[in-house]
Amino acid sequence: MEPPKPQPVRRALDRFLDAIEVERGLSRNTADAYRRDLVRLAEHLERSGSCLDQAGPRELAAHVRALRKGGLSTRSIARALSAMRQFYAFLRQTGDRDDDPAGDLEPPRRFHTLPKVLTERQVEALLARPNVATPLGRRDRTMLELLYATGLRVSELVGLGLPQLRLDGGFLIAYGKGSKERIVPIGERAEEWVRDYLGMVRPQLSAGRGETVFVNARGGPLTRQGFWKILRRYGVEAGIADLSPHVLRHSFATHLLEHGADLRAVQMMLGHADVSTTQIYTHIHQQRLRSLYDRFHPRA
Repeated sequence: MEPPKPQPVRRALDRFLDAIEVERGLSRNTADAYRRDLVRLAEHLERSGSCLDQAGPRELAAHVRALRKGGLSTRSIARALSAMRQFYAFLRQTGDRDDDPAGDLEPPRRFHTLPKVLTERQVEALLARPNVATPLGRRDRTMLELLYATGLRVSELVGLGLPQLRLDGGFLIAYGKGSKERIVPIGERAEEWVRDYLGMVRPQLSAGRGETVFVNARGGPLTRQGFWKILRRYGVEAGIADLSPHVLRHSFATHLLEHGADLRAVQMMLGHADVSTTQIYTHIHQQRLRSLYDRFHPRA
């Protein structure tokens, strides 16, 4: 007995996921999440007497309302909306649809829980904690400076190799999720610390072994867990509770926006596949502006 042939809608879904993985370098986890979002949408539409390839704006809006009513987090709803928008844009591009029913769907108005972000004063206090009179202290200061200057993920930081540094050009090459390559600028201060570390500290620690930029006291590559412990210790010393590498990444993005950076530029530096992921930092920025207004305006 022959296995059942996949339905045309499911074939379109498979083609869409293959396309975004190849063309946009999405990680397998992100692609799997998009698949779950769209399969859930298809099941909802089937129960309503519709189907994935024929749904209109009203049916899609009803699905979003059902997600909200079902208690799905705002972040997950935002991702589901992103999956819908990209899927129906893909159907239109391939000629399977003449319209885009997801084009006018509104994203969630606000995130229930916004990521933790440091103030600029807290960042300065954190950067001042390592004892730069010691080789390991200079290494730690360099890592903190570079993390805040670039917004790298912790895995990107500890996995950074010497060939990825382009200090003469003022940037580095990062390999993000799905091994997607991106160029990230390095600020002058961070560049100075990196040059100092490479010239004065790393040769003492690594004795010329390997190409990993940041090494431990024995000369081997520093692990993610090792850097987490280092960062948490400095956080405690600076009076910052529950500090993680991602908090510095959030702070990097938020401070850029507060100083006038373009959202798309921040998206590229962070390596986000979809700008809707980056938009959370505009919510943080707006919340902080409101807080400042409430504190300082005489009629707030």
